[in-house]
Amino acid sequence: QLQLVESGGGLVQPGGSLRLSCAASGIRLDYFAIGWFRQAPGKEREGVSCISVSDGSTYYGHSVKGRFTISRDDAKKTVYLQMNSLKPEDTAVYYCAAEADDELTPVRTMCVNKGSYFGSWGQGTQVTVSS
Repeated sequence: QLQLVESGGGLVQPGGSLRLSCAASGIRLDYFAIGWFRQAPGKEREGVSCISVSDGSTYYGHSVKGRFTISRDDAKKTVYLQMNSLKPEDTAVYYCAAEADDELTPVRTMCVNKGSYFGSWGQGTQVTVSS
């Protein structure tokens, strides 16, 4: 049974950095596309970054491009989200999601529509950016 567990969230000052981890169990991670999403109070779930398996391509949401980096270590069954130059508007609960990569869906499409491509989700980790 696929399980995803996020970690690494916390309180950080504006301009700071955090690295989120998404540990997967019950699957071979190298068969799965992974996405990071976030949801702030009163807002819709937003695609932050996604990474495919078929060609290793990545996608970043407009608001995080150039500041966040997604990476994966399939041997450790872990996907990371390195977040730099954090802003107060990055405050949200961050979720990772997984779905078997169909090798057809473009990575950008995986990351839109509030994550409807993904069938398995973690419980989320809170990120708060505040001075």
